[in-house]
Amino acid sequence: MTENSPALYVVPTPLGNLGDMTQRAIEVLRNVPWVAAEDTRHSAPLLRHFGVTAHLLAAHEHNEEAAAQQIIVRLAAGESVALVTDAGTPTISDPGARLVARVRAAGFRVVPLPGACAAVTALSAAGIEAPHFLFYGFLPAKAAQRERALRDLASLPFALVFYEAPHRILASVAALAQELRGQRTLVIARELTKVFETIHVGPLADGLAWLEADPDRQRGEFVLIVSGAPASDGADDEGARVLRVLLADGLPVRQAVDLARAITGAGRKTLYGLALSMVEARDSSIDSKTESGRPDGR
Repeated sequence: MTENSPALYVVPTPLGNLGDMTQRAIEVLRNVPWVAAEDTRHSAPLLRHFGVTAHLLAAHEHNEEAAAQQIIVRLAAGESVALVTDAGTPTISDPGARLVARVRAAGFRVVPLPGACAAVTALSAAGIEAPHFLFYGFLPAKAAQRERALRDLASLPFALVFYEAPHRILASVAALAQELRGQRTLVIARELTKVFETIHVGPLADGLAWLEADPDRQRGEFVLIVSGAPASDGADDEGARVLRVLLADGLPVRQAVDLARAITGAGRKTLYGLALSMVEARDSSIDSKTESGRPDGR
């Protein structure tokens, strides 16, 4: 640390392999008097390994506001603080964002350090040729909310990056296959940088079967990457054709869209927009016919 003014240092820690700890991160941790940790019991052995003797304070999702106030008090006293999470970069699908915002609002410096991030690590080995990606983090735990979130993502052309825990991995991969239709690639990266690191790449439709084939594949922390929605290959045109038939049969818009999507694989948002346009055009046509049939000839 070269500057004298106190600061909150956002310090990434290894995903598993201790060799991934940067020299700068070690120096910062050795020089600050305080380390705010997501789980002090988890971080204590790591800090001891690197010869860090700083005092620990807890900063997790349940006490983030209170922890922020503690840190601001330390900073006001001229003491710098380092923020760490259990593994990887703090605030990235982990606690810390509100804490960082409060510290900055109080007028103190926030200094980010580069380092381990599971999403970027998995992407670098995915082999998915996509100029853009969307990092979503953890999907909702409840099935209905998870499916709704995936429907909103289904038509995006970006590679989609998710985190998942072992007890939800089967349900999440099943939902991905159900909601993100089309010929897509799924990357399942588990236990990155650890002894049992596994990176599986294959069709999205086969992901659940791959996991179920070996219970060991369902263990550990996961990064899931799904290639973006494929460019239109006629599915949208076919969807429009199917929509016309279903709407002509009198089906409500929502039901017609769901059926057309199930039949053709076209994007929900695209189909919904088409359906509304078709209904509007149909209603306008009916109005025109009604107007032309008036007794006064108008």
